[in-house]
Amino acid sequence: MCGICGEISFDGQPASAARVERMTQCMEARGPDDVGLVARGRVAFGHRRLKIIDLSDAAAQPFTDAQLGLTIAFNGCIYNYEALREELVALGYSFASHGDTEVILKAWHAWGVEAVPRFHGMFAFAIHERDTGRTAFVRDRFGIKPLYLAQVGKQLRFASTVQALVASGDVDTDIDRVALHHYMTWHAVVPPPRTIYKGVRKLPPATIRIIDDTGAVVSETTYWQPDFSRTRDDVEKPFEAWCDEVLEALRVAVRRRMVADVPVGVLRSGGVDSSVIVGLLAEEGQRDLATYSIGFEEAHGEKGDEFQYSDLIARHYGTNHHKIFIPSSEMLENLPLAIAAMSEPMVSYDNIGFFLLSREVAKSIKVVQSGQGADEVFGGYHWYPPLAASNDPVADYAAAFFDRTRAQLAEHLSPDYLADRDESLAFVEAHFNRPGATAAVDKALRLDTNVMLVDDPVKRVDNMTMAWGLEARVPFLDHELVELAGRIPAEHKLAHGGKGVLKEAARLVIPPEVIDRPKGYFPVPALKYLQGPYLEMVRDALSNAKARSRGLFRGDYIDRLFESPETHITKLRGSELWQVALLELWLQTQEGH
Repeated sequence: MCGICGEISFDGQPASAARVERMTQCMEARGPDDVGLVARGRVAFGHRRLKIIDLSDAAAQPFTDAQLGLTIAFNGCIYNYEALREELVALGYSFASHGDTEVILKAWHAWGVEAVPRFHGMFAFAIHERDTGRTAFVRDRFGIKPLYLAQVGKQLRFASTVQALVASGDVDTDIDRVALHHYMTWHAVVPPPRTIYKGVRKLPPATIRIIDDTGAVVSETTYWQPDFSRTRDDVEKPFEAWCDEVLEALRVAVRRRMVADVPVGVLRSGGVDSSVIVGLLAEEGQRDLATYSIGFEEAHGEKGDEFQYSDLIARHYGTNHHKIFIPSSEMLENLPLAIAAMSEPMVSYDNIGFFLLSREVAKSIKVVQSGQGADEVFGGYHWYPPLAASNDPVADYAAAFFDRTRAQLAEHLSPDYLADRDESLAFVEAHFNRPGATAAVDKALRLDTNVMLVDDPVKRVDNMTMAWGLEARVPFLDHELVELAGRIPAEHKLAHGGKGVLKEAARLVIPPEVIDRPKGYFPVPALKYLQGPYLEMVRDALSNAKARSRGLFRGDYIDRLFESPETHITKLRGSELWQVALLELWLQTQEGH
């Protein structure tokens, strides 16, 4: 829910309310219900509101408690805010609103940084302390809610989107070569703190950063990380017992995400993950549950929908199911809008699917639950099983996941944009060498949960749903569920072709036809097999004056891609041509072209 932004000045001049207002205007889609701005001296906060909890004006933001001397701009939802509120009332605090924003503010006053681990939810917020001059920036455990930062001269600015920061003016938009290396190598994943722009950084997940009135960082804390170490009891626990624990933890996770003062629906694919959410909501007594699925035209003999499975679940539970079919012409027409909605360039075909699905869903509902995260948490991807017997986990992970080797990248990027070393391989090696995970599979699961998940599927869902003022909640990223999954031996997660524990747990809730189907994904064949108008669109993007002036890619490489686009497919079944074109399309969109 919502979009936040602000500016803090360190040169003795007041923060610019005009710049903050430009940022809030840029994020109207994230919060169409209300807008707010508070400017006091060297600090100015802005907010766009999507009303989900406490629909009254008493919960409007930015929220200031004059008695405590605190001001907050908050994006997200604290699912356990009512329990925390009761604790705070018992400590003597009084409340002027009935939402979660004021709970965060008073929890910060009561417990300081120790308040943050108490929050169950998704959140990004900034809190300014009047009496100390300090400002705290905080992000949830999985980075579900975004928080970008830009240092521009003697001002620090923050926002929920890169576009808002750029709109504030004078942000360095030169290409970050290390980020570009990650984008081209790691399936468009760019780990924090970097973004594709040199002048924009993102706060890492599970981080509390506090700056003083000079802009100096006085503390930075990583308050949570998943642990993959196991006790003897964990190792010896039967498979069936793990299934029971997972199902109960998932029940709790789904129940937590029902907290809202508006109805909650479900985004549906045809897979296990979203299906089990529907089943558990039905168990909780949800009636006339709204569910939504999307499909596209076939291309190159590849089916463009999974309606047969989503229909099965809809019939089984009697949901109010909406099937949305998007013809190719409509998808082509909306692609530029979907690209413009990306805070960072994201190559997955799912983006346009989520964008158009969210457009339709937002016409009737404001909150949905979604099944993202299950593959990363419970071992559903094809590159995990080969790692089980790996003697060189870093190399084997890269061989399965990376789109290009460094040698190939040198043949694809112009020399001016090449990084000095293999940044992606170095990043993976450093992450794998951290304590807390011994087995190769666990190292990969931890990396994907901490990094890939954050900067691919989670970011995709946030960007595409919030483009239409729709809030998406992800029960598979309940931190207690993820902590439980970390303790499960890898062989149980990899059983039955991946996600073994989750699949068996799901059998107690949903029909077996959905569980035993071949693994699918959000199919958008037209972007994998670029033909006709799609091919012409990317040809223009890569050959126009802007692209030629930027010169990101070697001309001979682009020529090879256009000669046979369908043969240049990455290990993760992505189109190389779409990957390079998407980056240019995104850059040109941000530049107003």
